[in-house]
Amino acid sequence: MCALLGQPALGLPAEEPAQQSAAQQQQIPDGPKPQTPVPLTDVQIPDAPRPQMLPPGPVTPGRGTTPDSNGNTSSTSQDGAVPSKLPETAAQKADDGQQPEIPAEGQGPEFVLHVRTNFVEIPFTVKDNKGNLVSGISWREVRVYENNLRQQLSLFTTDAFPLSVALVIDQSMTFDNMAKVNNALGALQGAFTPYDEVAVFTYNNGPKMVTAFTAGPSARLTQALERSKQTGREPMMYSSGPLSQNISINGGQDRYTDPNTNPSHGTSQLAIPNVPKEVHTLHDAVLEAATALAKTAPGRRRIVYVISDGREYGSKAKFSEVVKYLNQNKIAVFGTMVGDSSLPVVGFLDRMHLPLTMRDNYLPAYAKQTGGNFEGQFRQKGIENSFANIAKEVRTQYTIGYYTHEPFIDGKYRQVEVKVLRPNLTVISKLGYWPTAQESVLPGVAPAAPK
Repeated sequence: MCALLGQPALGLPAEEPAQQSAAQQQQIPDGPKPQTPVPLTDVQIPDAPRPQMLPPGPVTPGRGTTPDSNGNTSSTSQDGAVPSKLPETAAQKADDGQQPEIPAEGQGPEFVLHVRTNFVEIPFTVKDNKGNLVSGISWREVRVYENNLRQQLSLFTTDAFPLSVALVIDQSMTFDNMAKVNNALGALQGAFTPYDEVAVFTYNNGPKMVTAFTAGPSARLTQALERSKQTGREPMMYSSGPLSQNISINGGQDRYTDPNTNPSHGTSQLAIPNVPKEVHTLHDAVLEAATALAKTAPGRRRIVYVISDGREYGSKAKFSEVVKYLNQNKIAVFGTMVGDSSLPVVGFLDRMHLPLTMRDNYLPAYAKQTGGNFEGQFRQKGIENSFANIAKEVRTQYTIGYYTHEPFIDGKYRQVEVKVLRPNLTVISKLGYWPTAQESVLPGVAPAAPK
């Protein structure tokens, strides 16, 4: 039956199914063949991609800078590009996490706080009834009054300040006084320290700067003092007039010394002597020295040191104008007085200055108005010693300070008085000051640069 129907006999394998199964087995992919391991030396590792160089000029944020597979630069649409400048808030936030750079010492700002205040600083000297300096004064013994109102002290110190000294030498003195000053100038340089600076000025018919500020023990100052030595002027002599008649003996012929017994008395016409005025430009010299001192650095004691007989005539500047400029710039006038004004009686009359009379000596007036001092010396040894005495007095001054309650820039003069609660003592300080719109820094407010 099976043979008649063309079907395979039961239990016998058919050729068709066998062929189909073989075809199915051939369609299944073969598994991977095991590969022989290759040494690491023969493996070629591809190089890392090179960094793309940015085009010159500013780069617009939002545009691509990495080349694609074709070597071109892909970019977003230009219309949708973000602005090239970040907002200030974003820039500030980006900088918040960065460490601020601290400049090296001496190269960056000094971190000084400048404060405009109404602080008044007054140096003063205390002497006993013998003229000796008094030390050991405490702040509890000091009282200061401005316009007769007591002020509260905010500063009291006895520290020595470096000096800025403008030396003014009078060359209009007579030849004998000038000779004493010339011989004594060699001892002047020993009164200064290396921390001090000195400038030299001279005056005769007008002021002249010999040298600008230089160190106290420098060779430049030594040469300036040598160039400042002059012969001086001859004393005024009367060759005609009432004082010259019948006084001198002319070759042994006229021996009449009394004009009343002279037979020719009254027959000759008396000639009025025409004596020219001697020029002593003291005001102009002090003003020029003060102008140079006003440019010195703050924190130094500013001193005008005058060596003169104190005479004044022919200056363009006035005494009141010079005193105002000195007080506005915290400059004191000290000096050594020579000549007749240094004598006890004449010097006392000069300091008294009777009203409605011409002042012959302005040096005491300058010292009194600015809180300075002077010494009158007639001999050369005394002039040499006065240099060291004045320098010692300046270095041992007391310094007080207070905050005034008056408007600081109203331009009105304020009277100042300093008192010490001890008997038989003399306090030397300036009589007042003119306020200015300068910046004053109270010591201790400005901290030093951090190290």
